[in-house]
Amino acid sequence: MDAAFTEEQGEIRRTLRELLLKRCGPDGVRAAVRTRAGYDEALWRQLAEQLGLPGLAVGRRHGGVGCGPTELALACEETGRVLLPSPLLATAGLVAPLVAGLGTRTQRTELLPRIASGELTGALALPRTPLPAALGLTGPGDGDWAGGGRAGGVQARPAGDGRGWLLYGDAAQVLDGHSAGVLLVAARTGGYVRGRTLLFVLRPEVVRGVRRTRLTALDETRPQARIELRDAEADLLGRADDEVPAALARLGGSAAAMLAAEAVGAADRALELTVEHVRTRVQFGRPIGSFQAVKHRLADLYVSVQAARSAAYYAAWAAGAGAGPSAEGDGSAAGAGTGAGTGARTEEGVRKAEGVRAAEDAETAEDVRAAGDAGVALAQALETLRAVTAEAVQLHGGIGVTWEHDVQLYFKRAASDALLFGPPERLRARAAELSGLFAGCPEREAVAP
Repeated sequence: MDAAFTEEQGEIRRTLRELLLKRCGPDGVRAAVRTRAGYDEALWRQLAEQLGLPGLAVGRRHGGVGCGPTELALACEETGRVLLPSPLLATAGLVAPLVAGLGTRTQRTELLPRIASGELTGALALPRTPLPAALGLTGPGDGDWAGGGRAGGVQARPAGDGRGWLLYGDAAQVLDGHSAGVLLVAARTGGYVRGRTLLFVLRPEVVRGVRRTRLTALDETRPQARIELRDAEADLLGRADDEVPAALARLGGSAAAMLAAEAVGAADRALELTVEHVRTRVQFGRPIGSFQAVKHRLADLYVSVQAARSAAYYAAWAAGAGAGPSAEGDGSAAGAGTGAGTGARTEEGVRKAEGVRAAEDAETAEDVRAAGDAGVALAQALETLRAVTAEAVQLHGGIGVTWEHDVQLYFKRAASDALLFGPPERLRARAAELSGLFAGCPEREAVAP
């Protein structure tokens, strides 16, 4: 592993930081979250045009930059520093990879260029489960969480005319769901016996039966919405035999690396604000930063931030190293053993199909290991952000909890992220399970969450 960043990666970080310093101050953040979209749409277009941020990990043949999880993590670290309200995580981190990995050639051609250009934003609606569980970061993620029947969630049934599907149900806490131009909805289909989870593409602005309500959230900089579907028309993403839970689990490593880097950026900036404050706050005739106890507390926080940053970078590298070359394939591997015209499987086709399955199994195993690494990194980043912001509030004194001060924004981000993407102990427990750390230990298995 080469720990040094390339010149291109350094340029991405440097250019993005300069732009955000000019366009995304605390007052701008407060104004952006109160808009209908929940973010600065003009800034989002500028980030798309100048930096290609929405298409950072989209392939070049679809108008993207063609980078990977490491570049996305670096971008998220910079957006986390300023608590940028944007659809970056939902669009570039969740929707775009799923469309690239599962979508048909037509769906990729239609959606990915518009996502890469910043014209189209996306959101992933996962009923009845937190995002980490669906991504396999806190549990196996078998897909039952999509609901169906009397269990709630979202149900899907074929439309009467044989074209498309109808979705019925609801999903809460959908990141950026109130403003997304395209929704990927996980829904249960097939009834009780043969039920399975599939992903559906839904355009809220052009179909009926969709109600989107922005929720009041603890962290205003990360908007959430409730999606209600009443026989809303949708198209199946990819094919009916796609393994959606497995696809989401493969996405877990890169998504967790993005979240970890974002938390590290927020923690680093909160620590900077605290250091600036203790240098100027005078008590007993001297700056409080000169007291030994305060120095020790800040030194411990600095070490924690650096350790969390290293873990986030490694998680991003591991996620990128495990990414297979077929991320934007056309799904034709399933038919590798089909004879022309007759459907008979030749001996050569069987060998090819077996080779494809072996490669897919190896890739899945690598993705699972990357998800474990990323889960540990995310747990460390969430705990670091919580510790840094708690100390920041204490060292700022009474002003640290006032509505006008910036520190309270970072404190809310820490509390909200722990609820949305944690808890850290379950992230670590899942990583230990994936690594086989407690294999053969009945005492640990008996109390495992």
